Amino acid sequence: MRSWTDTLRFAFQPVVNLLTGGVAALEILARPEGGDILAEARRDPELDGRLAVSALRAAVRRETLLPLHVNVFAGTLADLGGLQPLHDAVREAGRMPWEVTLDVCPPYTHVPRKALLDALAVLRGQGFRICADGVGDGDAPLRLLTDLAPELVKLDASLLARPAAVRAMRVLCDGMGALLSVEGVETEGQCAVARAAGAQLAQGELFAPPARLPAADVYVPSGSPGVLPAPRSGPPVRQFVRPAALLPATASAGQVRALLTGSPDMSGVLLVDRAGVPVRSVHRSRFLLSMSARYGHALYADRPAAKLGDAPRTVGVNATAWEVLEVVAVGGRDRTSDDVAVVDAHGRCVGVVRLADLVRALAESRVEEAAGLNPLTRLPGSDAITVEVDRRIADGRAFALSWLDVDRFKEVNDGAGFAAGDELIRSVGQALLRSAQGTTRVGHIGGDDFLVLTEPEGLDPLAAAVLDVPWSAGGLAVTLSLATVLCAPGTVPDHRYAAAGLAPLKKAAKALRGASWVLGRAGAPGYEVRRGSEVSAAAAG
Repeated sequence: MRSWTDTLRFAFQPVVNLLTGGVAALEILARPEGGDILAEARRDPELDGRLAVSALRAAVRRETLLPLHVNVFAGTLADLGGLQPLHDAVREAGRMPWEVTLDVCPPYTHVPRKALLDALAVLRGQGFRICADGVGDGDAPLRLLTDLAPELVKLDASLLARPAAVRAMRVLCDGMGALLSVEGVETEGQCAVARAAGAQLAQGELFAPPARLPAADVYVPSGSPGVLPAPRSGPPVRQFVRPAALLPATASAGQVRALLTGSPDMSGVLLVDRAGVPVRSVHRSRFLLSMSARYGHALYADRPAAKLGDAPRTVGVNATAWEVLEVVAVGGRDRTSDDVAVVDAHGRCVGVVRLADLVRALAESRVEEAAGLNPLTRLPGSDAITVEVDRRIADGRAFALSWLDVDRFKEVNDGAGFAAGDELIRSVGQALLRSAQGTTRVGHIGGDDFLVLTEPEGLDPLAAAVLDVPWSAGGLAVTLSLATVLCAPGTVPDHRYAAAGLAPLKKAAKALRGASWVLGRAGAPGYEVRRGSEVSAAAAG
């Protein structure tokens, strides 16, 4: 009698990093020659657990060094309380558990929530990474998704028809510290939407179909991501993580040489201890140069490779690109091309980043930023401010959004000339920048209009910097008007509502005499006049 293992084969599909264009991992997919073994596995946790082990062993036989994604049903984890046989198989294969991501698949209906979360806690303790699979086309409640706290969320490609939903999921993922992936991408149009909506990873027929052999090359349409990083913080390094070539700290130089010569795309090898913590970094060029020198192979082949390595450079998975550059800058010039190891909260290596990827991304973000600068003040426009407003709303942070302009600016230009008006605008912009503290953002919308985003406690210094100063243009005295809306957490859903709250406050400020400041609170009626005086009826007439 034939066993189910006799008719079961596995295929590999690349998970592609949309920022670097490289293969980030391989998902292992069961491909039975007959019957519906996946439907049986959904009903039989023991069978599903054996499928996961078989998938891992199939990948090991293909000698792939890439991180792996193994599928398992949520009900299986809840029933079995974890997957000890899979952990044992990973160790027997010489791989690390944190090189394996478990794609937890629906259905979730009728799965005991506590049992599932307890099983995931066990798996995380063993080192496995967790992915919430089938989101958007499955039955995963939003509360359960946040309780799972996955390192990766996989969206169904059908959600690309609703880009706003994908953008919202990216915000949620950022809050959980997870990456966002889209699976089932088949067209370049879908890829463009995924990029623009903020997805960092993707897989599907467009890049490479599932195949019996791991794909060496994938097709990635050209294009840049649509979600720009905050100018000062830089893009998060987790978006640029590449798979790391890992070997035990006890590996010989001969083992490292065999790995590097068999994998020409690998720029180096990280030697890790039993816990997966990097202990030495072996740079490809320097290592092979030493090995190819006269007597090099005879001297080093059987000796520990650690003797030809350097102390590893590491950054946390939540670091930014700028922080990586600071780490690189500390060392000598001969190590500027070394990979930087990215480690999780336990110090375990989850991948590497290459300096070239970061420099390219930072250069692109600076080009985008420069294109949005006002040519008169060299300040960013409203887009940069509104992106940051939405980020603070998503983070649940209180903030103050202010609008500032020059009173009767047309009269200033007509009376003093446009050159004097331009000089006044530049001076106001410089005063705003000088007053900016901490996370304050200053934007120049155009003409005499400015936007300022700041913490609520930064309002008084901001107002003093621009309202307590005597302004003039070509000898003509000038006053400014300031309108501010305070936004507590939960009072505005996005930047549009915050901007709409400014409109009546702006009108009220312009109705006051002299330098004026009106302050209101989102969701609350009325406003407070902090500077300026009412215009009398006679004066108004």
